[in-house]
Amino acid sequence: MNLPTPAIVAQSAVRRLPRLALLLLCVAYVLPGFWGRSPWKSQDLEALGYMLQLAQPALGEASRWLRPTLLGQQDPQLALLPYWLGAGFLQWAPAGWEDVFARMPFMGMLGLTLAATWYAVYALARHPAAQPVAFAFGGEAKPGDYARALADGGLLALLACLGLARLAHEATPALSQLCFASLIFAGLATLPRWRVYCGLALGMGMLGLTLSGAPSVALWLGVGGSLIRAVANHDPALGRMRMLDLGLLALLCLLCITTAGALDLWRWRVVPHTMVDVHILAKLMLWFTWPAWPLALWSLWRWRAQLSQAWRYPHLALPLWFVAVTAGATWLTGLSDRALLLALPGVAALAAFALPTLKRSLGALIDWFTLLFFSFCALTIWVIWVAMQTGFPAKPAANVAKLAPGFVPEFSAMAFALALLATLAWAWLVKWRIGHHRAAIWKSMVLPAAGAALCWLLLMSLWLPLLDFARSYGPLVQKIQGITGSATCLQYAGLSQAQGTAFLFHGKVRLQPLQRPDSDCPWLIMDEKNLPLLSDKINKLGWDPVVTVQRPADRNERILVFRSAKEQSPDALGLPALTSD
Repeated sequence: MNLPTPAIVAQSAVRRLPRLALLLLCVAYVLPGFWGRSPWKSQDLEALGYMLQLAQPALGEASRWLRPTLLGQQDPQLALLPYWLGAGFLQWAPAGWEDVFARMPFMGMLGLTLAATWYAVYALARHPAAQPVAFAFGGEAKPGDYARALADGGLLALLACLGLARLAHEATPALSQLCFASLIFAGLATLPRWRVYCGLALGMGMLGLTLSGAPSVALWLGVGGSLIRAVANHDPALGRMRMLDLGLLALLCLLCITTAGALDLWRWRVVPHTMVDVHILAKLMLWFTWPAWPLALWSLWRWRAQLSQAWRYPHLALPLWFVAVTAGATWLTGLSDRALLLALPGVAALAAFALPTLKRSLGALIDWFTLLFFSFCALTIWVIWVAMQTGFPAKPAANVAKLAPGFVPEFSAMAFALALLATLAWAWLVKWRIGHHRAAIWKSMVLPAAGAALCWLLLMSLWLPLLDFARSYGPLVQKIQGITGSATCLQYAGLSQAQGTAFLFHGKVRLQPLQRPDSDCPWLIMDEKNLPLLSDKINKLGWDPVVTVQRPADRNERILVFRSAKEQSPDALGLPALTSD
């Protein structure tokens, strides 16, 4: 028998969130950050570099699609599918649109992540154990309407998570891993109600996650999730198909194992930790999953009667399993927030099941805190933008000039109009939320999701030139091209993959590994940090320093420019010659 449910929901509380409003909110969140900005350091730029290398025509090098390289180095993540997708779109890109076309499949993957999370929560909420209490005289929420309302709340909770904003708008394997993990989540949640769509989602999710550099996570999620669904099936009519479902999941796991083995994708990178790192992981999870994690904890507390036998209840066990696996992967792979990104759909699902159990006072507290927090953030973004444009207030303008020396603000009428429209929409939403209207269980997540979308849109419109200047290598490449002139080939030594990609993308030059100076590649560039290791070799090959170029927004990042000793005096610009000591 099912244990009692803490959800007491009337039909009036599950009214539908307007589809157009939800769609516009998702579009306002997805598009900014993908459109109109330069590639940022470092993973975003490195991923673009692999795509650029794959998109270059090279006869007799079909195997390079199975071993993507950049500056002669193979991708340590062994992520193939995201680079294949980006390189495929790059081949259709007109000149000057390479970065936009490379991001197009990633825009789709973020949208697919949002859709998969919605359907996963919807399917879990349809489970008999997740349904609200039946009233003695009727009037309780209908199963379909209740599930739809919770799915809306889960999607809003996912949009509100702070950790989603930046990483989900980078064209990197992290986003593809999030997308395919979400498909696995949706496939397991819908099993066995929609068997065809479930099999398609699971197949795409497990194979895609394997080809995105996380085959072990795919197997853990798939195997553990399938066991949860096997023991949690309470419907006798569906129980007759259980062995068929498990057989399908076993075949998918076998396919992932075979694919990972054939492509040599099995790599274990377990990083040892101390107890001090527990504190670091806790802090990472606190801010990364905010504001969904307090609701997730509240959900576990209110559903604690079922939590004691969680393996029987997929609406609790499945999200918990996904959070546990991704938290473990984060711990074992160096406390990377990119690994923790995969936990967000599960956290959002748990947060959704807290909504029908919230007290009115707690919901009001969430609303007021969210209103103050995001309104203050939006006001800060506007004030600093005004200071950049006018010089008033003086202190924010001075701080910007100090942190980004050389930055010249520019006014964009389109960016200003979008930011103003978004701010007015936020003001209208606040007025609606504090007004008198019928209760809806998703209402407590409207302001957090809209506030997160508002601040992200303001950053990607008003602050985009400043962020591009601070996070992009474009200004650095322009400075160096002012020295090298019209050179179409540069030799390199000791460059990071992000730095090398910057010259490939911004400079449109060909890069050649360090060797003796020649007329085709008369210039050498290198990261100053690697000078002690390479100074002897550089001197012996006949290179002399010309100038040191500093990245404007980072005083610790400098690129040394060299030229042949026969053509350039060692102290041309007052720099000492490199010596063997």
